[in-house]
Amino acid sequence: MSLTTPLQIQTLQWKLYEKAKRDPGYRFYSLADKIMRGDILAQAYDCAKANGGAPGVDGESFAMIERHGRTDWLNGLERELRTQTYQAKPVRRVMIPKPGGGERPLGIPSIRDRVVQTAAKLLLEPIFEADLEPNVFGYRPGRSALGAVDEVRYLLRSQYTDVVDADLSKYFDTIPHADLLRSISRRITDGYVLRLIKMWLTVPVEERKEGGQRRLSGGQGQKRGTPQGGVISPLLANVYMNRFLKHWRQQGMGEQYRARIVNYADDFVILSRGHASEARDWAQATLERIGLTLNEQKTVIRDARTETFDFLGYTFGLRYWWEGFLYMAAWPSAKSLVRVRGEVSQVLRRGRIEPWPEIREELNSILRGWQSYFCYGTLADAYGALNEHVQRRVRHFLQRRHRRTQGRGTVSWPKETIYGQLGVHWLSRSQRVSLS
Repeated sequence: MSLTTPLQIQTLQWKLYEKAKRDPGYRFYSLADKIMRGDILAQAYDCAKANGGAPGVDGESFAMIERHGRTDWLNGLERELRTQTYQAKPVRRVMIPKPGGGERPLGIPSIRDRVVQTAAKLLLEPIFEADLEPNVFGYRPGRSALGAVDEVRYLLRSQYTDVVDADLSKYFDTIPHADLLRSISRRITDGYVLRLIKMWLTVPVEERKEGGQRRLSGGQGQKRGTPQGGVISPLLANVYMNRFLKHWRQQGMGEQYRARIVNYADDFVILSRGHASEARDWAQATLERIGLTLNEQKTVIRDARTETFDFLGYTFGLRYWWEGFLYMAAWPSAKSLVRVRGEVSQVLRRGRIEPWPEIREELNSILRGWQSYFCYGTLADAYGALNEHVQRRVRHFLQRRHRRTQGRGTVSWPKETIYGQLGVHWLSRSQRVSLS
């Protein structure tokens, strides 16, 4: 769900952006009073609600807030901010599966903290947007991962085929607080806003063990990292990564190494014309100077003319056109296909007793979501493979449900029935989305 930002807030954001763009050295000293404005907090609440998410450590949900009165709740939060009695609550930690196996921690702030962070983001984002390098594609208005994918393929087709496929070690967990706050204070001098940011960086993390035992970690002693899951975290991560990208530009590395960088959050690739090794060495040394680490085992150099590499879920490399013509292509990676196949199989697992329309909608939600991202590049093989997998799993599921053990189910449930009467979503090249 997307929300339209009220005109008066858009006007304020535009003025902040214009001022920051016109005067790169200007420092904003009066922002806290705007974060506390009733219309800003109301918009922040609506944004937080639209994004959904589970309750934090206090168990407070949006339904509970609105049952007791949204206006009174917002007024109370505004009073806490104006009297400077607002204190962030611990972040609730949950573990979510990683695509390649294992788990990664995700922090869930309370709703009140998500709302205040969103209010701050509404004002800070246009200021720092004016400073971000053009090759930053993550978490920015009008930018996307697909834009980064398109830029990579454009550069490959422009002969930037010596590629540094980079991997940062735990970027979000290792950002140094002191250096990050210095980067922020180059633009923001409002003491209360800086205290809020520091509070969110050092908020304790709560974990619940078996039996309900509560364990707190982090807190004031925490000197590194920005909690993944916090509304403000992606913006802070962009601000800090921008130090590296800005230094690259100012030092003229693009011209020296005949190279370009494409960055999305903690992922980046360097595409060069013959100087990938030098570019990698420079990046490694520079990242170490700002407290970050390039994973040497996972950072590799590829020649895109003879090898493939993965970036943001896509594989890049040469493919043959049907007439034997070679072209530089992008297509959904093998890992992306494995992941979505696993999700399909989980939906159609043995023992489910829900009505078919309910299961179908769950399945279609996965397929449409996957296609909305993997809508770019060379798609026929990936779409065909996934459609085949879906057909097999649907037939197998229905055979078990209807206790038909003979054959493969192709007679009872041909392709036309699966995608027609049964209403399963069909992945088709005709539904591709243009990036222009």
